[in-house]
Amino acid sequence: MFRGVSIVNLDAKGRLAIPSRHRERLEEMCASHLIVTVDRDRCLLLYPEPEWEVIERKFAALPALDPTARALQRLYVGNAQSVDADAQGRILLPQHLRDFASLDKRVAFVGQGMKFELWDEQAWHERIEASLNDAAISELALSAGLGSLTL
Repeated sequence: MFRGVSIVNLDAKGRLAIPSRHRERLEEMCASHLIVTVDRDRCLLLYPEPEWEVIERKFAALPALDPTARALQRLYVGNAQSVDADAQGRILLPQHLRDFASLDKRVAFVGQGMKFELWDEQAWHERIEASLNDAAISELALSAGLGSLTL
């Protein structure tokens, strides 16, 4: 499981260093073969290739004539790109994906279980602040049975 936030720098060529605490696990899981794609929240999603293949199969199983299913396939699968970590543990993010997520210099590398989210650092802080003030999150937590969860 990947968890926690690391702030990393994006270099002028669009390379991003994978936080060192995740490199060994990614090497074991997928020989550092990763898939990056867009997310509706205007961040990027970064998956170990085997995890992405599970997601991709689910997208492929959606009804081909359903316009919503096709829109989701176009968004997630259509924007998916293979990226491999180099010897220094860096990945090259394609320009169109960096533009999509407004990634410029400082990037929040956020562990989300079996994937990562890549956020512009400022957008990440704004998202967290908004979440702290979002009453819908409290309602969802209660309806999902998380009201008794002790943190």
